[in-house]
Amino acid sequence: MVGTGILKGMAVTARNFVGSYFEKERLITVQYPEERSPLPENYRNFPILIYDTDDAEAGLRCVACKICEKECPPQCIYIVKSEDKKPDYMGKPQFYPAVFDIDISVCMSCQICVEVCPFEAIKMDKVFELSTRERFDALLQRKDELSKSNTYYHNVHPIEAAEVDAKLAEAAAKKKPAAPAAQSPAVTSPKPSPT
Repeated sequence: MVGTGILKGMAVTARNFVGSYFEKERLITVQYPEERSPLPENYRNFPILIYDTDDAEAGLRCVACKICEKECPPQCIYIVKSEDKKPDYMGKPQFYPAVFDIDISVCMSCQICVEVCPFEAIKMDKVFELSTRERFDALLQRKDELSKSNTYYHNVHPIEAAEVDAKLAEAAAKKKPAAPAAQSPAVTSPKPSPT
């Protein structure tokens, strides 16, 4: 019979409409912005930079290697490497980004920058309410706006952040030289004399 698919669809719609008066699970309308649907763990929107200490400038994981800038398909990342080195959060002298800008009006949230970063410095945020009335300068995120603490990253992506921290701790443990064994003089037992 012609039109049975339409009748089945209308039956599903009517069942959900009537059921929404009796079961709260069937209510699918969210009264945004007062109510918000929880975002899934793997939701991604725009990149952020992670820092590990209380100071965003000193604890920034990024060493301005520019891999993310080269691999970005829409070329929305702009990095200028510093001329000097400063100690990172582990005390090792590193270069740092003097300028790190992302044009979010061009960014397509592909997450390639996250995948190619060898220092786990760039991650994806869940913030999606970034609309402005201006077209140009307001959509250019600079280093101070992009920098977020590792605590923030743990709040946004708890499972992924725990895995990243475990991987970084493992890599730091491998880089530390093994503690030299206590060099005590070897005690040699006297050889028995042949009698």
